[in-house]
Amino acid sequence: MSLQKEISKRRTFGIISHPDAGKTTLTEKLLLFGGAIQEAGAVKSNKIKKGATSDFMEIERQRGISVATSVLAFNYRDKKINILDTPGHKDFAEDTFRTLTAVDSVIVVIDVAKGVEEQTEKLVEVCRMRNIPMIVFINKLDREGKDAFDLLDEVEQKLGLRVTPLSFPIGMGYDFKGIYNIWEKNINLFSGDSRKNIEETIAFDDVESPELDELIGEAHAESLRENLELTYEVYPDFDRDAYLKGELQPVFFGSALNNFGVRELLDCFIELAPAPRPKQSNTRLVDPNEEAFSGFVFKIHANMDPKHRDRLAFIKIVSGTFERNKPYLHVRNKKKLKFSSPNAFFAEKKEIVDISYAGDIVGLHDTGNFKIGDTLTEGEEMLFKGIPSFSPEHFRYINNADPMKSKQLEKGIDQLMDEGVAQLFTLELNGRKIIGTVGALQYEVIQYRLEHEYGAKCTYENFPVFKACWIEPEDPKNEEYQEFLRVKQKFLAKDKKGQLVFLADSPFSIDMAKQKYPSVKLHYVSEYK
Repeated sequence: MSLQKEISKRRTFGIISHPDAGKTTLTEKLLLFGGAIQEAGAVKSNKIKKGATSDFMEIERQRGISVATSVLAFNYRDKKINILDTPGHKDFAEDTFRTLTAVDSVIVVIDVAKGVEEQTEKLVEVCRMRNIPMIVFINKLDREGKDAFDLLDEVEQKLGLRVTPLSFPIGMGYDFKGIYNIWEKNINLFSGDSRKNIEETIAFDDVESPELDELIGEAHAESLRENLELTYEVYPDFDRDAYLKGELQPVFFGSALNNFGVRELLDCFIELAPAPRPKQSNTRLVDPNEEAFSGFVFKIHANMDPKHRDRLAFIKIVSGTFERNKPYLHVRNKKKLKFSSPNAFFAEKKEIVDISYAGDIVGLHDTGNFKIGDTLTEGEEMLFKGIPSFSPEHFRYINNADPMKSKQLEKGIDQLMDEGVAQLFTLELNGRKIIGTVGALQYEVIQYRLEHEYGAKCTYENFPVFKACWIEPEDPKNEEYQEFLRVKQKFLAKDKKGQLVFLADSPFSIDMAKQKYPSVKLHYVSEYK
């Protein structure tokens, strides 16, 4: 089968939302329709003893939240679909931002009762900056929530999107009757029976027909006709080019928990969503259909299987094909590496694959060669851009609680920091180690994983820092920079890559440093080199 044909079958997308909007449940249901699992699990429900397939870390099961991005793949109709399920919790936003560098499109999940929440706003902003095509799914229609038009307005205003509904709800909550699918011109009636996997749909070209009144009752039929008329007048017609450029966002309604509206979303998604897209490197724009392989590491996960100390580097293939046992150039290290067991994923099930195509995500066993942002190629020296590391917002000293286990602690911290869970800073003055994170919950995750995966115990001490700023002097030799280093020596540290960082204790001290030392630039984001 030709390379072009294989690549055009790929659809790689991320699902983003505020915690609890139903993102992981939606992922499970998409897998269910893909025939990949027999019975979907909800993240927080004691009735269903089966946990969600995409949450495989112990701490996720205890808390009922997803903390690591998981990769899931399945075939649907004639398409190969790769889903990246991202953590919604804001403390893990950094993992999500990095994952967004590896997707070609996004589904945004919004809770019908809560509407647009703050975490959704941040993530959508990142997608807008990169012009990633987005589809909006408004979830939990079997509960009472906001009016459909109010929600559409809120999505437009708060997220700055231009929307067009491709389906419309009939009633809501206890009164929820079903969904009219504008895209396929049919009606999907809601039976409220979640045991029925797939609801019957009834083709309906003409909503004026009296049959509609018999199906859903006169009052509902009348309000649906009015709503549709208003929809056609107010919202633009769907235009695929505008969607692919990130200028128009289609909206679907449904209830993931009840399998409702999910198939419509999936059917429409595989028709509309883009195949793998070109990506900019530091030398040129790389097209997915090129023969030569290239790809980059967007995530590293240690100890996916607690019984074997293994680290997996997740690689997004940007162009060509990745073949097992073929040597590839690790651009940063300038050495060739071969991989005898590249993995494809299905949550915690992994399979060894012989060949993968642009758009796919491959897991490579890593003995410590990879860092986030690394590029692999068939020999061309280039680096993919745009994988950020953000300034942390919480800082703590990390201390060893068990002197006998200092080696384990060091190894554990080293590996977890390579994963990008948090950032490590070493003070220039006394060599003490400080861990900086985007959210406070990460400290618990680090402590838990150090103990359970590395057998090391640690304690934390608060360290009053406002922000970490990466330092870029105009001229490292000039007097102003030397004075900056002398005056600020108590607040200087090196990050894991050896870059110098100024740990400022307040917004005031950052402003003062900028005024006093104008030739020293301070940055809140460091690109992965």
